[in-house]
Amino acid sequence: WEFNGSFHQPSAFLMMGIPGLEALHPWLSIPFCALYLAALLGNCGILFVIGRTPSLREPMYYFLSMLALTDLGLALCTLPTTLGLLCFNVRRIAFDACLTQMYFIHILSFIESSVLLAMAFDRFVAISHPLRHPAILTESTVLKIGLAIVLRGTLSLLPIPFLLKRLTYCGRTELSHSFCFHPDIMNLACADIKVNVFYGMVVLLSTVGMDFVFIVLSYVLIIRTVVSLTTREECLKALNTCVSHICAVLVFFIPMIGLSMIHRFGRSVPPLVNTLVGYTYLTIPPALNPVIYSIKSTHIREALLRALCRKRG
Repeated sequence: WEFNGSFHQPSAFLMMGIPGLEALHPWLSIPFCALYLAALLGNCGILFVIGRTPSLREPMYYFLSMLALTDLGLALCTLPTTLGLLCFNVRRIAFDACLTQMYFIHILSFIESSVLLAMAFDRFVAISHPLRHPAILTESTVLKIGLAIVLRGTLSLLPIPFLLKRLTYCGRTELSHSFCFHPDIMNLACADIKVNVFYGMVVLLSTVGMDFVFIVLSYVLIIRTVVSLTTREECLKALNTCVSHICAVLVFFIPMIGLSMIHRFGRSVPPLVNTLVGYTYLTIPPALNPVIYSIKSTHIREALLRALCRKRG
């Protein structure tokens, strides 16, 4: 422990693995390694293919590149501590390092939420106003949307590390996961955390909460447009372009909402459930999103196959 002025700050936190399964951590590291490898290779593959294929220079694929970059960042944020704990039982993480990891995890999560909203808007414009789609979502517009997404996530979360550093910590230093979350760190403090709770809820509801509401609204408008189409084939074709995005939204938002509810209201939830939802939230979407888009997008799949054939040739 370090004494700093009038409050106590831990020099480090202790990360927890999977409660009750500590003896199996070396074996559990194998599926985690597979998930991280899939996330790194899959997202790098998506970025490589979109960057090398001129026919994919469209708003949909620009937003997909943003999603792949975000997923790559999320995987790299949690990989060192998760595999360090499971493979080598490295549980200690320095206080400032924990705050830094937490900041980037939350920034990237908020960015992913905003990118999914931008992709929903792209699908709405493409289906409802197909002739105006290129004029509405130009390259400069997509770039401005990307910059706005990054600035929104970065600035809205900037006070969080400073709000945590001002708290007094005493007693427990065990985190619930092998990575750092704002509610997790906040609940270890023995000071008044009302400001942290209030600011965290406001930021969450005004960013991720609003993104989810607007995504649902976008699909309500998309369904209205699709229903007005004349033939069944046109309806199915229009909806088929949204399947990948819907899967990505569900894979991201379901565990995120579950984890937020557990941290705020689920004091009686078993630690194992809390841990598994946390791992699902941060490891499954980065690994699954490239697979989802590679399977459903004919253009991505064909470009990947061409790239593999060129390398073999």
